[in-house]
Amino acid sequence: MYKVPRTLSPLGETVRRIVDLQPGEGRAVGWSFLYFFCLLSSYYILRPIRDEMGISAGIENMQWLFTGTFVAMLMVVPVFGWITSRFRRGRFLPLVYLFFIATILLFYALFDLDPEKKLVAPTFFIWLSVFNLFVVSVFWSFMNDLFHDAQAKRLFGFIAAGGTAGAIVGPLSTATLVQVLGMRPMLLLSAGLLAVTMLCIRQLIAWQQRQTDPGQRHPAANQDPESPLGGGVFDGIALVARSPYLAGICVLILLYATLSTFLYFQQAQIIKDAFADSESRTAVFAGIDLAVNTLTLLLQFFVTGRLVKKFGLGLVLALIPMLLSVGFLVLGLFPILPVLVAVQVLRRAGNYAIMRPAREMLYVVLNREEKYKAKNFIDTVIYRGGDAVSSWVYTAMRGLGLGLATIAWIAVPLSLLWAGLALKLGRTQHLLAQAANQKNRSIPHD
Repeated sequence: MYKVPRTLSPLGETVRRIVDLQPGEGRAVGWSFLYFFCLLSSYYILRPIRDEMGISAGIENMQWLFTGTFVAMLMVVPVFGWITSRFRRGRFLPLVYLFFIATILLFYALFDLDPEKKLVAPTFFIWLSVFNLFVVSVFWSFMNDLFHDAQAKRLFGFIAAGGTAGAIVGPLSTATLVQVLGMRPMLLLSAGLLAVTMLCIRQLIAWQQRQTDPGQRHPAANQDPESPLGGGVFDGIALVARSPYLAGICVLILLYATLSTFLYFQQAQIIKDAFADSESRTAVFAGIDLAVNTLTLLLQFFVTGRLVKKFGLGLVLALIPMLLSVGFLVLGLFPILPVLVAVQVLRRAGNYAIMRPAREMLYVVLNREEKYKAKNFIDTVIYRGGDAVSSWVYTAMRGLGLGLATIAWIAVPLSLLWAGLALKLGRTQHLLAQAANQKNRSIPHD
């Protein structure tokens, strides 16, 4: 049973005005918000540097960077599977972040040893691409382990806003400081913010232990949340192969990654042509991130939670790909820079504000192994695999002489396919949640 206070704290009362916050949830939502804020602030301090490293390595070689990222994911995922199988949650989560803090400090030294960045540029690009997906995937796995389905639909939009606030502070810090301090000090700031996430993890685990009666666990979990998951290092692959639902999520991710990669390559070429020096390009990338994330934050605070409650998960998941199909249609008719920027902003802000929190709700109805192992495999290997394949497809299309307009026309049916699959997955999630609730009610409680 949940042990809840009679009244909300002042912070909880403030949050309650924005989201449908219930008594007892304020502390968890606050720590989750701070956790995601620090995590994405840490990443977005480094993202403009990564984008500049990609240009420094050569746009003509970018498909190799995407392929290298995919290979790196293939190496990392079995290690994560081994850790989650053998260590309790309160230990393996901090281990993940300690590893990435150590590598940030390593790059701090390498940037000084390789001033021309011939070797460090491609390495840093690949590493940060792994870092981004991996730490965010672990965050959402943890959130799915903390909150049940009804809570997720109410709270995930607001929790995601914490990440967006961090994604605003991160590039703002880089855009403001990089031309004064240089790139290397930004890495130390990123590492410090990442260290704060371990405090948040500790507080959230303590909250869950206080709130949850061990005899009243969700039937899907069927074990202590702090016990090791057990199993083998490749269980995530097997879980996906056995589940049509998880396979559908894989296809959803592949379609998203393909369309995102097409737009990313166009952006890289335009920025390279427009700006000559490294610091200016880094500042421009940071400015784009800042604009996108400011719009995202407004949507997450005031729109996301209400959309899911009013229209259901399926329609919310399908909203952005449907809008994106219109955007690509316009881009095919008018292949000019302002339209390209508008489509990119639509895609990124829509994903962060609406698609990502809605997509994470798909996992709430699954068991703990699926939430950590299968989800991590999908969020890393499948995602970066889609990036790698689509980068080579894009390069081949450009090699055949296809222009921006033609590629945009090709993207229209892909967007519509993405929307149709999103609708189906949302409906399936609703059925799984209903089945889990019925099973939970049928279990006698002491």
